[in-house]
Amino acid sequence: MKKHNYSAGPCILPQEVFQQSAQAILDFNNSGLSILEISHRSKDFVAVMDEARALALELLGLEGKGYQALFLAGGASLEFLMVPYNLMKTDGKAAYLDTGTWASSAIKEAKHFGETVVVASSKSENYNHIPKDYTIPADASYFHCTSNNTIFGTQIKSFPKTNVPLVCDMSSDIFSRVIDFSQFDLIYAGAQKNMGPAGTTLVVVKEEILGKTGRTIPNMLDYQQHIAKESMYNTPPVFPVYASLLTLQWLKKLGGIAAIEKINEAKATLLYSEIDRNPLFKGTAAKEDRSSMNATFLLANEAHQETFDALWKAAGISGLAGHRSVGGYRASMYNALPIESVEVLVAVMQDLEKKI
Repeated sequence: MKKHNYSAGPCILPQEVFQQSAQAILDFNNSGLSILEISHRSKDFVAVMDEARALALELLGLEGKGYQALFLAGGASLEFLMVPYNLMKTDGKAAYLDTGTWASSAIKEAKHFGETVVVASSKSENYNHIPKDYTIPADASYFHCTSNNTIFGTQIKSFPKTNVPLVCDMSSDIFSRVIDFSQFDLIYAGAQKNMGPAGTTLVVVKEEILGKTGRTIPNMLDYQQHIAKESMYNTPPVFPVYASLLTLQWLKKLGGIAAIEKINEAKATLLYSEIDRNPLFKGTAAKEDRSSMNATFLLANEAHQETFDALWKAAGISGLAGHRSVGGYRASMYNALPIESVEVLVAVMQDLEKKI
């Protein structure tokens, strides 16, 4: 039976990426060696890293605009630490928007480095919306936000205009929708949603904002060191970088971000329309802030849970259970999820309606 993978991450990737990756594990570039065993200094892998970095900038529309792309390790969680280390001035402060679990974690790390101003938070309403009315301190070293909140199913639809450097954690919606990425000074994203397997993190940073904190930064945590070494300061996560390159190539061949955005909008519209139409379900996020990547919803009557769970599992659906912070269900519709999978889920929801 075909599986419909709604896992929030690590998650679904394009089938051709699985196939190409599997072949490379056996024999990479007809070298007789596996991608898992080649030297990261070899000509073949250096070419992979160079292309991955260049293609990330190309797809984001940031080529030739003063940005560097890095593939690092440690996940977005390490970036929670590296961002303030590299950007918060020793006598300065940083501003954060608190929209969910991961934003909250980033705020906790920033507090180790100096004054951390939370300009707004939706925590009191269990992060069911994106705060809109807030002021960013003009003297902040940077403003940090999280574009998409995987757990709570909310997404920032428009970003604030500010004169301070704009930093964004795009772990769960990077490469999914058309945005003017040049408005950001630093973007980071764990690979395991729209880009590749867990194990590498994309960081895209405007070079001119670095080196201004007044503090000494350990080499391993210094973006400038990683830029100077072209993401090879130490052994990079070779396989995740290679699989990420394959995914970026797949996206480019599809038509880039503009093409995938249309597909993602169709998937989200299909599922949210059913959530709103079907009296057995209700969404958890404010409608104007609903994520196109992670749809969170509940049963109107929990007595139907056993029946609904049996139906979606029988249909080959996987990873639909909601996070414990919200409960209910979460359908993660990342780039590689085909619309056919959403059609199967909607059919199951309609089937439940018929049975009740």
